[in-house]
Amino acid sequence: MRLAKYLSRAGVASRRQAEALIGEGRVKVDGLVVKKPQTLVTDRDRVMVDGHIVENIEPKRYLLMHKPPGYISTVKDTHNRPTVLDLISCVEARLYPVGRLDADTSGALLMTNDGEMAFRLTHPSYEIKKRYLALVSGIPNRESLDRLRKGIVIEEHYTSPAGINLIERVVKHNQALLELTLIEGKKRQVKKMCRAINHPVVKLHREEFAGLKIGGLPEGKHRFLSDQEVKWLYRLVKL
Repeated sequence: MRLAKYLSRAGVASRRQAEALIGEGRVKVDGLVVKKPQTLVTDRDRVMVDGHIVENIEPKRYLLMHKPPGYISTVKDTHNRPTVLDLISCVEARLYPVGRLDADTSGALLMTNDGEMAFRLTHPSYEIKKRYLALVSGIPNRESLDRLRKGIVIEEHYTSPAGINLIERVVKHNQALLELTLIEGKKRQVKKMCRAINHPVVKLHREEFAGLKIGGLPEGKHRFLSDQEVKWLYRLVKL
């Protein structure tokens, strides 16, 4: 098995993160630093990360969180801000978020120690759907919404066509509630799309990720996925 894949399957990090660890010289195999993610290893090899032995592969766990605003979607934060791991301290598994939500964004966040699945769910070639509710300043007209539906240029990149619905006009506050369904996951994409049509986001919530819905899950709480949901994700990313 390739070293990067071995680390991700062991729950150390996602495959991309594992490749970065290897490139930084933080991984040893049988006492020697290895800097090539494609290096082949077996269960008989002694693999270490930052001086710690990588133990036997952990059972795979899958958790859906209703992330509240104010939490960072990373394992660690250099500024000592609260992270989503603080919300699952009772879970006895090394989990990490699949993709990210901005600190001020709430909603569906999948967490797992299945590095291969995490890699595929965040890879653009799999076109994983994400559904957002965005409260925006002002009330967009049909022409502006059609621009988002067809694709719009953001930082020299043309966004993929998106599903856009105007859910509610909040006339009293000159705001509107939009539903956006995307197959891309670029950094702050929803906010940039809305800003591009001159209707900046006031509040953002991700209601659904890869077919997993928040439903009645309270903010700050989590639940483990059912076997049926895990099988759905496996089919979705062709594992």
